[in-house]
Amino acid sequence: MFTFLISIVILVIAYFTYGKFIEKIFGPKEDRMTPAYANQDGVDYVPMSKNKNALIQLLNIAGTGPIFGPIMGALYGPVAFIWIVVGAIFAGAVHDYLTGMISIRNRGAHIPELAGKFLGKFSKHLVNVFALLLLLLVGTVFVTTPASLFSALLDNRIALGYIIAAIFIYYFLSTILPIDKIIGRFYPIFGAVLLIGTLGVGGALMFSDYTIPELTLTNMHPAGLPIFPILFLTITCGALSGFHATQSPIISRTTQNESQGRYIFYGMMITEAVIAMIWAAAAMSMFDGQGLQGLINEGTASLVVKEVSMTLLGAIGGTIAVLGVIVLPITSGDTAFRAARSIIADYLNINQAKVAKRLAIAIPLFAISFLLTKIDFNILWRYFSFANQGTSALALWIATMYLMVKGKNYYVSLIPALFITDMIAVYILNDAKLGFGLAYGTAHIGALIFTIIITILFFMKAKKNKKEGLQVDLEETKVVPAP
Repeated sequence: MFTFLISIVILVIAYFTYGKFIEKIFGPKEDRMTPAYANQDGVDYVPMSKNKNALIQLLNIAGTGPIFGPIMGALYGPVAFIWIVVGAIFAGAVHDYLTGMISIRNRGAHIPELAGKFLGKFSKHLVNVFALLLLLLVGTVFVTTPASLFSALLDNRIALGYIIAAIFIYYFLSTILPIDKIIGRFYPIFGAVLLIGTLGVGGALMFSDYTIPELTLTNMHPAGLPIFPILFLTITCGALSGFHATQSPIISRTTQNESQGRYIFYGMMITEAVIAMIWAAAAMSMFDGQGLQGLINEGTASLVVKEVSMTLLGAIGGTIAVLGVIVLPITSGDTAFRAARSIIADYLNINQAKVAKRLAIAIPLFAISFLLTKIDFNILWRYFSFANQGTSALALWIATMYLMVKGKNYYVSLIPALFITDMIAVYILNDAKLGFGLAYGTAHIGALIFTIIITILFFMKAKKNKKEGLQVDLEETKVVPAP
């Protein structure tokens, strides 16, 4: 339990220390008008309070990632704790904060538009494909996973198809209606259910008869599974996730003041890491490797969630905890489709003030997602993990370029960018199903060469951007006082 508790403490301290350090590097300006006011349209650009934005950001980014990912990552043993803590502090939270703040400085721009500006036109098209693929996979996965959880909670008394249809209807409305009509109103309720359930599981676990594994040299990685690179593509949302780069711009369009950024972006990533720690600890404590793998194979991680919740909290408390887990993917799935609509609209320059134009983009998106629900979950998750971390690498490279051109400390984003780029390259070269199926050692050598080439090209582009005087921040105006 000591490892678990000290990890939580480290995460909290990091918000007040390293988070403050990252904020100082970026340099938020309280008197600068944010897109919520400069571009206010009553649909996507709507000023909302700091606490409401933070809660929406948490629910947007959390999904099933910080639960299902850590549950599957628990197969690797306590070494998973290291990646959650270190990854969240030095990679994930940095990624989220810089992405959100750079978007604020560029009128709420989404990740493809930022890629085009900082990395070049080819990158814009590449990131657009990556981001839309990721969002479609997220939207689809986050239809099937809450549906399967809800079905399991009801002992299959309601057909899975009806539950999926109900979730799709909710997603559709959340995608086309103004952000403050559904998302802004219902998220506080969803957030309360999530926090009550998660804290209940964590508290019950600590006072139960189960033993949370300690991180020691002999117990660090008992399963013997290859950590590099699979662990870093299994536990994503609890440590580092490119999906967040698609969600932060949604809130950059509703943030009232730049000074709120650390709380909203860095702070909510740290909160997500705490959620990930609780579920990883629960999975390690209550199941051996074989039993955990068996439940995952039988019903993704949904059965693990149900078993943990009901065992620790009983029927009533367990139901609340499962509902909290159901809330997470639903509150990420709806904004995944919303972000996809917004990205396509920006890419094709389609104004979204009129409902008809929103429908023209949303209907095809949902049609494609419905077809994807027919694909096996494990296959979808495999593609999701790859697209997810590919997007995180691109977002970190964008952040690094921004800091370099401004003459700021860019190592804070460059180091995690190099690491995750290398891990993705190893995965593609080594994996036989998605990649080239090369030998493990050969894949690492090839990945290193690829990362070096990418780094050289990046520095050449940075030199060119500096020479041409790239304007990284759009023009300043004075802030409109918050209501």
